[in-house]
Amino acid sequence: MKKILILLMVLILSFTLLSCEKETEKEEVVMDNITVTLDWTPNTNHTGLYVALEKGYFDEEGLSVEIIQPSNGTAEAIVATEQAQFGISYQEAVTLARIEELPIVSIGAIIQHNSSGFASVVSKGIKSPKDFENKNYGGWGSPIENAMIQALVEQDGGDFSKVNILTSGAADFFAASEADVDFAWIFEGWTGVEAELKGIELDYIDLGKSDEALDYYTPVIITSETLIKDNPEMVKKFMAAVAKGYEYAINQPTDAAHILLKYAPELDEALVVKSQEFLATRYQDDAAMWGLQEEVVWKRYMDWLFERHLIESTIDVNKAFTNDFLPEEK
Repeated sequence: MKKILILLMVLILSFTLLSCEKETEKEEVVMDNITVTLDWTPNTNHTGLYVALEKGYFDEEGLSVEIIQPSNGTAEAIVATEQAQFGISYQEAVTLARIEELPIVSIGAIIQHNSSGFASVVSKGIKSPKDFENKNYGGWGSPIENAMIQALVEQDGGDFSKVNILTSGAADFFAASEADVDFAWIFEGWTGVEAELKGIELDYIDLGKSDEALDYYTPVIITSETLIKDNPEMVKKFMAAVAKGYEYAINQPTDAAHILLKYAPELDEALVVKSQEFLATRYQDDAAMWGLQEEVVWKRYMDWLFERHLIESTIDVNKAFTNDFLPEEK
């Protein structure tokens, strides 16, 4: 009987120690909290982030990620001031931020080529940039917008002074087109797709194809120089998960679209699915891997801005972007 009691006590003690050991292991799994700020409301530019969230790719890297929309300030300022570890931006915004000495760095191109341009409904009769003459442009009132329009118009033999620039802000393209706006700057993969679904035929002038210098990266993923210096491993883990998310969106666009809709149910389902199909072939496009950025693309656009006096000085583009945190090529 004594032997049996001793055996039982040993077994109970063993199970207790094993249970404590497992509990300790659980406690040792500490997730790093990450905040990612979008540039705008959720759309198919952001799908890879939501896929990484839904599929557990962030969890696999030990990251607990919250995706937010900027409420106060731009994504660039939010990341530069370390209110968020990562954000969504654009090459032009990063270039301007670097000139203002905001310590942000682009760590991945979401879309390999510029998929934006100037669009108008066919009834406006705008077939080429010269046709911008005597037409109303609705935009944000940015000097860069004006410079782009001027460059395209003059390149096409037109007179920029005859273009009427209106500041319409975030006005709906279709509503504005029915009012006083003749053409506007759109993302082909969103508003262009929406026009197709609505049965509205557009004339479209592709920026990236109109001028090589305007084929820049838009959008991009950014982080701060501080995070790169203090915690490069976190940046690497984040980009490993995000790359998997965008690779999934490339290979499974329909499923990826429904993941985005789960997190942003207010979006139109048909538009999201069609837009996702459009971007699936454009995220990586002709690059060796998703996210890759080239020095020549950054320098070409910077020089374009500088030559038109849109920036007062140039920057070291190799400090504005890096491919160091992308997963190794397969």
